[in-house]
Amino acid sequence: MKRSAEERLRRLLVMLPWLMERGETPLADVARHFRMTPAEVTADLELAAMCGLPPFVDEMIDVFIDEDVVVVGVPRLFTKPLRLTAPEGFALLTAGRAAMQLPGAEPAGPLGRGLAKLETALGADAVVVDLERNADLDARLAELTSAVVRSECLDIRYWTASRDEMTERVITPRRVFNDHGDWYVIADDQRSGERRTFRVDRIEHLAPTGELDADHVGVVEVPGAGAGEWFADGGLPQVTVRLRPAAQWVVERYPVDGVESAADGSVVATFPVASEPWLERMLVRLGPDAEVIEPEEWRTLAAATARRVLARYEPA
Repeated sequence: MKRSAEERLRRLLVMLPWLMERGETPLADVARHFRMTPAEVTADLELAAMCGLPPFVDEMIDVFIDEDVVVVGVPRLFTKPLRLTAPEGFALLTAGRAAMQLPGAEPAGPLGRGLAKLETALGADAVVVDLERNADLDARLAELTSAVVRSECLDIRYWTASRDEMTERVITPRRVFNDHGDWYVIADDQRSGERRTFRVDRIEHLAPTGELDADHVGVVEVPGAGAGEWFADGGLPQVTVRLRPAAQWVVERYPVDGVESAADGSVVATFPVASEPWLERMLVRLGPDAEVIEPEEWRTLAAATARRVLARYEPA
């Protein structure tokens, strides 16, 4: 079975510190310890050997296999102090805790010891201490983080600010992160059938359902370079737009919940709508190359906006 990049990354988080402590280890012993095949170990270590710091000349991870013996050195980049922002530290701790559930992870091993130090630096309850917080928020973050690691479904009651509406939802949390001082959880939302982002302080109530997503237990998504970019709140309305080729650049520029190609070269894209004025500006900019399909009340929005704008320039 082909393993995902996330699974391979989690394995390496556990495997590399273990190997660095030993220096040289028979390949068969590594495979047995981590409950993998020798071929899987080899493939993952080949991936690790290509990782390092730019310009990727002398700052690479020193790992190779010689006559069925795994040889790993401690690269200089691992000896430098690690400087993290508070949200980065929290994300790393969450990913590390998930990796500790994998075969071969040892609480007294190098990863376990490193996580203990990181937890101490972040605070006794492992919630980032230099961000605005309170006891209720701490409890929410702890429950959501646990649900991410366990891949556990939660019943939540969520307040949608744009509609001043309270909704009942069942979500499976995938990642908890902080952006500009607010905490969010990315989750699979059963109500919409899609992955959505929810602000933690707008979750009025949450409770475990007792159901687990067995295929994703221990899977924690580590934020990439775009973690601080704009994202859609789970309660935002959506608009579905048909885009001709000249307008299709918007699916790269703005967050999109889904894109389908049509035989005539157009695409049908669904966007979260932060506000109606934002949608007006986008539609006016795209002009005749964009057509709203649904909801019905926005099908004439572009024309109405264009008329309103033109009216401002008509002579009195």
